Parts: sequence; C-alpha cells; structure tokens
Amino acid sequence: MTSSHADARRQPSGPDPSPKPRSAILHVDDVGMCHGANRAFLELAQAGAITSGSVMVPCPWFPEIAEAAAADRGLDLGVHLTLTAEWPHYRWRPISTSSPASGLLDDDGYFPRNCAALRRRVVPEAAAVEMRAQIDRALAAGIDVTHIDTHMGAAFAPGLLEAYLQLGRDYDLPILLPRDLDSYFSVLNVGDVEQARLTAAIQDLDAAGLPVVDTFRMTPGVPSSEVDAAYRGLLTDLPPGLTYVALHCNAPGDIEAIVPPRAHWRTDEHRLFGGGEPRRWMEQAGITAVGFRAIRDRHRARASPPKPGG
Repeated sequence: MTSSHADARRQPSGPDPSPKPRSAILHVDDVGMCHGANRAFLELAQAGAITSGSVMVPCPWFPEIAEAAAADRGLDLGVHLTLTAEWPHYRWRPISTSSPASGLLDDDGYFPRNCAALRRRVVPEAAAVEMRAQIDRALAAGIDVTHIDTHMGAAFAPGLLEAYLQLGRDYDLPILLPRDLDSYFSVLNVGDVEQARLTAAIQDLDAAGLPVVDTFRMTPGVPSSEVDAAYRGLLTDLPPGLTYVALHCNAPGDIEAIVPPRAHWRTDEHRLFGGGEPRRWMEQAGITAVGFRAIRDRHRARASPPKPGG
C-alpha cells in the first residue's frame, strides 16, 4: 500500500449506537529543534493554548527544553523519536552511534534527510537502539515523558514498527498510531506501509490496554491571509473520538533562517494560538481539549493492580 491509497482508511463495522464525544490533543511537534520552538511551546503551554508537545532529543536546543521540563514537572512532553534531519543547513546526528554501518547517517554524517533516504540504508536494530536511547536521555534529563510519537513518520519505515510498538509497551506509554490510518499516511511522505500489519498493531495496542487516538490532523500550511479560516475548519470540523492535531508552533527569530520559504507556517501558528482563538472555537463547537498526561495517567491507573487492603 502507498501512503496515498484510500483503502488505508479504517472501515467502520457498522453504525455506532453511542457515538463518541469529540476531543482533540493540541500537540506541538519539534520542541527542542530550535530556541524559537522551545519559546513557543513554553509560552503556549503556560497560557493553556495547547495541551501537549514532544521533544527532539538529538537536536541542538534539547538541553534548554529539558532544563525547563525538569523545573516544571507539569509540562506535558513526550519524545518525538527522531531518525531524520530534513533542513538544508540545520542538521543533527544520532546520539547512540557515529558509525555509518548503523544506516543512521548520510554521507555528510547526519541523519538522512527524509524517510525515503532512511529506508535505503537503515539497520533496524540500530534504529531500535537509537529510539530507546532518545527516550532514556529524556527521562535522565528530568522530563516526565507522557507519550512517544515519530518525527516525519520515520518509525514506520520497514523493519522499525515492531521496535516502536515495543517501546510503548516497555515504557508503558501511549504511542501515536491513529485508528484512521489514511488520516495519517495521506499527509506524511512515509512511503509504502503494510496496512494489515498496522491494523494488527492497533489491535495489539488495544489488547495491551494502551490508549489509541482515532484521527490525525496536521498544520495546514496556508498563506498568512488564510490562517484563521483554515485553522477554524481544521479544529471544529472534527469527527467523533479523539483527534491528534500535530502543530509546529515557533516563535519568530530563528526559524526564518532555518526554513525561509515556510517559516510563516510556524510563526503564524504561534501567533494564532497565542491569541486564544483556537480554544474558543473548539469550546463553541463542543470539542474538548485534552493532554497526553491525563491519558497516560488514566491508563497506568487502570493497568496497576489494586493495593492490598485497598
């Protein structure tokens, strides 16, 4: 199956007699990538404008966000498992190895630029070690990790899915794998994926009692003049169930040099959410904003055996 095939969409088995309420995780990806990403996440989290984010541990500005998270254990941060480094002149490397034999380095010594390049060379065992090392470093730095997800969908490259699922089980953390597969793979350039194995993986998560989001949505990437209308539609026209909204908010100042043609996507998003309108739109539409910490904690509470005499 290719990422654009419509048959990846989850097919309902029949009408749901009790439709789920609508809720959304307002999630900021790429925290730690640069100083502006950290500023945006911290400002928006403090204001209650977003509900969760995830850190790119190999990136240069990870120590800054790790210090902030260690000082504020209430920050809702997961690990944005990173195996690619996409920008032309701003790159990062694995933290677990410097060996080209790992398949985790391109010819310049950085992570490959995209999932296609990663697929051509990655050694799955090395990728599994790297992903685990990123979670361990985040925990060691004092981050109370609430979930794991995957930068650019790289953990869905052939041979990596099993390691990704195992990390969720080993750390008892929710992972990002939406039930509506097409909502995810139709917007990310991941490459061919195995629909049957992904469907089985969702069933495995259900069997293990790990939470599963229903639908995925992402930064629309529109001209500045269209921002309000695009985000209002994105955030209010949600299906029943839990939607993961992947945002990429960045404060102005550095992202303009990292990705000049598309920097405004991120700075516009930061401005919009900082003004509070998205949360008001959702409240008016009867949509609840939720974070991963509450989801993780409810899961762990259900999974824990009762205390003797309790």
